Amino acid sequence: MDSSLPNLVAEFEEFKESTKIDIPLGERRKVIQPSSLKSRQLEELMTFLIDWINATLKQDHIVVQSLVEDLYDGLVLHHLLVHLGGVKLDVEEIALSSSAQKKKLATVLDRVNQLLQVTEDDNLNWNMDLIHNKDLIATLHLMVAITKHFRPNIALPENVCLETLILEVDKTGIKTSKHLEYITGKRNEEQNQGSEADTINELFKLGPDKVKVVQQALLHFVNRHLLKLGVTVNDFSAQFSNGVIMILLIGQLEGYFIHLSEYYLRPSDEKEKLHNVSFMLELLKDRGLLNYPINPQDVVNVDPKATVRILHCLFTKYKDK
Repeated sequence: MDSSLPNLVAEFEEFKESTKIDIPLGERRKVIQPSSLKSRQLEELMTFLIDWINATLKQDHIVVQSLVEDLYDGLVLHHLLVHLGGVKLDVEEIALSSSAQKKKLATVLDRVNQLLQVTEDDNLNWNMDLIHNKDLIATLHLMVAITKHFRPNIALPENVCLETLILEVDKTGIKTSKHLEYITGKRNEEQNQGSEADTINELFKLGPDKVKVVQQALLHFVNRHLLKLGVTVNDFSAQFSNGVIMILLIGQLEGYFIHLSEYYLRPSDEKEKLHNVSFMLELLKDRGLLNYPINPQDVVNVDPKATVRILHCLFTKYKDK
């Protein structure tokens, strides 16, 4: 048994006792390690965001003291949309009941996502339930995204990274794993994420011959790392579309075994393929390996550009391994 498991379970029990967290059977949840909650970088980012919100909403006489306690009902987010994007939505000014708050928050977040040009298919780090449940990770991701969109030149605190536990309860008990959650990076790294899209887009403009050369190089990279498993990929399009090869590749590159209960080793239909690809993208995102939002359906539909994007992210980090 992995010697780190007892420590992980002990950490989970400590966290559960301190926060009285209740995770339903089958649900997967991400929580911040208590030590990270006390980090200087996190404190600086939260203070920065709170000060920026208060400065933006000064004329509305709104004062935010806590990100999770003051943003969960949608009121502050709506006022930010009014000031930053000139957007006034037909929602209640003050929603008192939980159902009214969720309805308002869902409307506000839908418009935020439209402005950010993202959808739930992009594996967003936030949604209505997370924000309304006062999830700090989701709230931070949302506010950082809003800040970058409306004030792209603003100097956010850099290198904010939180130690988290991924918790999942099934019939056999609690599954736990440690992950690093990157909230902000270095400014040049964030600019490189935008250039990732340009790089792949430019490649496909060069024509099929150039694309084939890159695909062959990526295939060589994949096969070199899957050799120990006795797996060989010959078809760049079809063999990646069900997510299995990429999940195996991530395990080899990251140096751990991904339990077979997490995905379908032999997916029999599109639903199972979509599950695999979505799970694979979540793994990449949790580890800070995904530099560009990918729609899982594109991979299942054998979109070569989506497949190249994913493999390029892995190749960039592990090409020298």
